[in-house]
Amino acid sequence: MFERRSLRLPITLGVVMLVLLVALLVGWILLTLFGALQSEQTAGLYWALLSVGTTSLAFVLFGVVMYLTLSIKTINLTRRQSNFIDSVTHELKSPIASLKLYVQTLKRRQLSPDEQAVFYGSMLEDVERLDSLINHLLDAARLEKDRTLAEKQDVELAQLLRTCANEVSLRYQIPDGVIALQLQPCIVQAVRVDLELVFRNLLDNAVKYAGDDPRVDVSLAAGENEQVVVRVSDNGRGISAAQRRKIFGRFVRLGSELERDKPGTGLGLYIVRTLVHRLGGRIKVKEREQGPGTTFEVELPGKADSAINGTGKQEAA
Repeated sequence: MFERRSLRLPITLGVVMLVLLVALLVGWILLTLFGALQSEQTAGLYWALLSVGTTSLAFVLFGVVMYLTLSIKTINLTRRQSNFIDSVTHELKSPIASLKLYVQTLKRRQLSPDEQAVFYGSMLEDVERLDSLINHLLDAARLEKDRTLAEKQDVELAQLLRTCANEVSLRYQIPDGVIALQLQPCIVQAVRVDLELVFRNLLDNAVKYAGDDPRVDVSLAAGENEQVVVRVSDNGRGISAAQRRKIFGRFVRLGSELERDKPGTGLGLYIVRTLVHRLGGRIKVKEREQGPGTTFEVELPGKADSAINGTGKQEAA
């Protein structure tokens, strides 16, 4: 999952620039000698060496720029990996410490049935938190595998969105009305598991980062040019325009790791963007049309399902 080959290109560039630098030094000495002993016989060789030296210098300058660019990218990746390790360490230690405390309490004390029910409920939440973390890591690793055309199928996207919304509602134990669905039946040819990952992650983030009175709106409609458009909006604090391009990077989480009050690994939106691009679509981040919040807009190749809804009108779910 980590980019272990990220240093190969900078190292190769560094070696090439050292070789070119040695060649330039040797060429400069030769030019100096030929300049001192210049005659009609050596004039052609002098200008040839001067041209080669100028070209080599241009390559060195280009290599320096590339080396700096790749080095900055490598440093940023290292920082994100460090941020990811801090996040995963916290995500692992917190539920494990909680589970350990509950088990020790159950072992040492005789609790009433009501107290045991509370403990078991909290322990189940910790297990689900660990399960979610492991699934995120496995999903990110699975992105390296290419999907074959044989694995794609026609997926009824409205039904898939209802299923994802129900799963997220159960996970966060929120009423059904918190995630409002406005869906037009549409068909998308894709790998069903990939679509579930995309929209489960988007809905999970929308609920997680919604405001104190959470409200998530999900719409699905057929667009132009054989496209379907899904919009997932929340009423959270929103994402500034300067940060919208960063949030899809691997291991990226906005803010300081020590100041966060929401669990996460920085892999969810990376998984979403990678899978959307693999499906031939694109994803945009916008401000919510009314009030504070964020809207994620996903465009995918697809069409309205006339067999289910011949009128093409949207149906509230």
